[in-house]
Amino acid sequence: MPIFRLVEDTVFPPPDYADPSGLIAIGGDLSSARLLEAYRVGIFPWYSEDQPLLWWSPDPRFVLELDNFKISRSLQKTLRRGIFHVTFDRVFEDVIAACSVVAREGQSGTWITPEMQEAYIHLHGLGFAHSVESWFEGELVGGLYGVSLGKAFFGESMFHRKNDASKVALAILVEKLKIWGFHFIDSQMTTDHMYRLGAREISRRVFLKKLQSALRHSTKRGKWRVED
Repeated sequence: MPIFRLVEDTVFPPPDYADPSGLIAIGGDLSSARLLEAYRVGIFPWYSEDQPLLWWSPDPRFVLELDNFKISRSLQKTLRRGIFHVTFDRVFEDVIAACSVVAREGQSGTWITPEMQEAYIHLHGLGFAHSVESWFEGELVGGLYGVSLGKAFFGESMFHRKNDASKVALAILVEKLKIWGFHFIDSQMTTDHMYRLGAREISRRVFLKKLQSALRHSTKRGKWRVED
C-alpha cells in the first residue's frame, strides 16, 4: 500500500489505505486543526524524535468498552481505602511531561516529543485534551491524558510513581465517562497492560463505525471536574 505524504491541507486519506502495520501517512504538522481531523477519521500521530511525523490507523484497533473495564480485587481494595485523591485537568502539563519520561517495556526513548507535548497542551487549552491526576499526600503520583471528541475518549498515555495510581485514575475516568454517556476509550495500539484492564482488539471497520456513532454527539469541551 502507498504511504501518503501530507501537505498543507488537513485532509487525510481514507484509513483503509493504511499499510499492514497501520502506517498511512507521513509529514504534515501537529496543528490543532490537523490533530482533531485525524482523530475524527480514526488516525493518530506516533513517532520518535529521530523519525519524521508519522500517522497511523491500525487494524485491528485496541478499544476499551466502558462496561468491560476490569477492576481486580487489589484495585477494588485500593479504591475502597481512598488512598489517592483524583482530579481532572488540574496539572495537564505535568501529566504529559511525566508520561514522556516513563520507562516502557520494549521501548527506548519516547514518542511524546517536546513538539507533541506542545501540541497537546494547546489542545488542552482549547478544551479537547484532558488529564486525570492521582495524588498521594499532596504529590502527583500517577495519571493519564487523552483527547475527547463527541462521546469518544482517545487515551494517549499514562504513568505512575506509586502502585495502582494510574489504575485508580483510569477507574475514576471510566466511572465518569459512563455517567456522561461516552461510548468507549480508544487505546489505539495493543498492550498487555490495557488488555488486563479489559481492552480488546476490534477490526478497523468496526472501530470506524463506533467512532462515527460517537461523533454524532456534541463534545464535552472545557475543563473537566470530578464533581461534574
